[in-house]
This record gives sequence, structure tokens and C-alpha cells, in this order.
Amino acid sequence: MTDERFERGRDGRSSDLPSGLGVPRWLAASLNFCARCGSPLTFGVVLGEDRDRLACSACGHIAYVNPRLVVTTFPITDAGEILLIRRGIEPGVGSWAQPGGFLEVDETVHEAAIRETREETGLLVEPGEIIGLYTRLEASVVAIAFEARIVGGTAAPTIEATEIRSYPPEAIPWAEIAFSTTIWALRDWLAWRRPDIELPTPRSGR
Repeated sequence: MTDERFERGRDGRSSDLPSGLGVPRWLAASLNFCARCGSPLTFGVVLGEDRDRLACSACGHIAYVNPRLVVTTFPITDAGEILLIRRGIEPGVGSWAQPGGFLEVDETVHEAAIRETREETGLLVEPGEIIGLYTRLEASVVAIAFEARIVGGTAAPTIEATEIRSYPPEAIPWAEIAFSTTIWALRDWLAWRRPDIELPTPRSGR
């Protein structure tokens, strides 16, 4: 199978976008005013910093901007099948992905994994080993993927997941996967748990 989405860049990044460029322009454009004094923020060189920053010229406050953490799970059935959801919302509506969402400020990553999976599928899971961490610099996101054991609940479609289905590892619907990060995590899980299965390969030359 050939798919450019399999081309994970060096150290797990999703593109060749280099590090050290500061806040992405699209994100900086949404951060206009200082949270401390309300004056306009400007993007540029700040004394003592190693990259361009958003800062307030009135009070000197630096608006540090950090990536958001997305917590996801790959629930595994007793039969060894991997559970995926058909997304009911954008991005990726109609395609397959794993349950997951953004970490809230008042919860741990394990709590987020349990909550997001329950919200989207109706299933109660117990997060286990971390499959991997995946960086999307262009989206300012870091995704963490847990292998998870199903311990309760009843699978039921939701607004976010219009269909819930478990797949044998050899029958994963690669062509219908929504996100590169899902593909990378599935490949890593297969290499770890089912090395006997031939993995999809990236385009030649990478």
C-alpha cells in the first residue's frame, strides 16, 4: 500500500516543518491582546529568548504558547480486534479514527482517555501501555495514544462517532483512516503486538 500519510518525518513529526520558528502564524493571528494588561501583542524578537515570541510592548509580558495535548485510545477486544469509530464531525467526518480529544486542565491523561472514550463510544476502558507520542507542528498538537482494555459499558453511536466497529488487525481499513496520527499509531501498535502482519509502506525514497 502506498500513501503519503505514512511518511512520518524525523522524530515523529508530521511534516518537514522545522522546529524553532516560534508560534505558527495562523495561531499568532488569533492572539491579539495581552492577558495581563490588555494592550496589543506583537510577534518578534524578545531579548533573552531564542526565537520570536508574542509579547506586550506595554508591560513586557511574554505570551508563551504551548501545543495542545490530544489524548486517544485504541480499545482492544477480548478477541484481539482493534476498535475504531467513524467520525461524525469534522475534521475527518465519515472516516475512521480512534476515540480521543483534548486534555482538560483539571484531569490527568488517564482520566482524559477514559472520559473521551466513554463520551464517544459508551465504553469504559482501562488505559494501558502508551503506543506512542505524535507531533503535528502545523496544527500545534501533540497526540498521545494508549492501548486500552474494555472493562465495561455498551457500545452505542454518538454525535461524534456515528459507527463503532472492531477490526481484526489484518483488516484495518487503511484507505479510510482520517488522520496521519491514527495511521502512525496503528502501524506502531501492529509492529509491537502483531509483527507477523505486513505493514503498509510509504512511498519509495523515504
